[in-house]
Amino acid sequence: MAIEVVKVELKSVMDASGLAEHIEKGTFKADEVVAVIGKTEGNGGVNDFTRILSDQAFRAVLRKLGKRSEAEIKKIPMVWSGGCDGVITPHATIFARTPKTGSGGKPRLVMGTALSPQIMPEDIGRPAMVEKVAAGVRLAMKDAGIDDPKDVHYVQTKTPLLTIDSIQDAHARGQDVACEVHDSMGVSNGTTGLGVAVALGEIAMPKAEDICRNLDLYSSVASCSSGVELDCAQIVLLGNKANAGGRYKIGHSVMKDALDIDGIYDSIRNAGLDLPERARASDLNGKLVNCFMKCEADKSARLRGRRQIMLDDSDVHHHRHSKGAVGGVAAAAIGDPAVFVSVDAMHQGPHGGGPVIAIVDVGE
Repeated sequence: MAIEVVKVELKSVMDASGLAEHIEKGTFKADEVVAVIGKTEGNGGVNDFTRILSDQAFRAVLRKLGKRSEAEIKKIPMVWSGGCDGVITPHATIFARTPKTGSGGKPRLVMGTALSPQIMPEDIGRPAMVEKVAAGVRLAMKDAGIDDPKDVHYVQTKTPLLTIDSIQDAHARGQDVACEVHDSMGVSNGTTGLGVAVALGEIAMPKAEDICRNLDLYSSVASCSSGVELDCAQIVLLGNKANAGGRYKIGHSVMKDALDIDGIYDSIRNAGLDLPERARASDLNGKLVNCFMKCEADKSARLRGRRQIMLDDSDVHHHRHSKGAVGGVAAAAIGDPAVFVSVDAMHQGPHGGGPVIAIVDVGE
């Protein structure tokens, strides 16, 4: 079964018309959709309910136009990242498994999904969460049919964060938690990044004191988001495999800092698209489906030797500064503001930068 990939714009927070249009015109069937990764227009914080609204809208289309049960549709991974700061356009990338063939034995895009064991509030920010995420990633590799971790180029996750209710639940069971509610998004993302890195052999199992502290430990393929809508790690893993069929390939690189436009083009080259040394958006020739990247404000408050003030800004959180800035760099690089940029990149790529993943159409 080959993977078909399309990107659609969200015209409003509950718009799933792009998904419906592709189903109705036969790009894929509703029952072939296996994952969605999207950007919504909320604040990107703990109380960003646009993620839930978009999720409901997409699942409703699959119920209406397909034959799967509500329980089956509920299990489809849909990873929604909130916050379209700057020029970023709300959009969704849709993945479907179809019977299309035709790669001639060449490596092509494959995907695996999995759910980790339940992550308890007291696990977040601790080795238990690293181990549970790693177990889920290994299951997703098996689901994708990938044996070599080097063939994995993207692991998109969604994990729980803390709420007042979940903290009180932990306390009622005699447990404590590693951080407060508003820190838990970054801590959950960072701990998950380490779990991905452990599963793929990028690092050894970290010590408890390394989690969210030793930023030299990271995964080059992890993109981790968190929210209130689940209690485990929801994992979408993508890589390349020979004889997979279809016309798409995936690759990755890293942005060393927020201005590293070459890191974006390197990910596209790694996916199999030839580009000149000094690439520009017009060189992509419509072959790029989408780029997915993580970013983070550098805690040194320096960028290319220049002072930065986003960490001092009491009016606008540094997440929104960095997301807007990197979104602008990415949009300029690919010539399209519908690009997936997510913050809280702790343990996801080098500090101050982040992973970049590209999916390209290499078909004739």
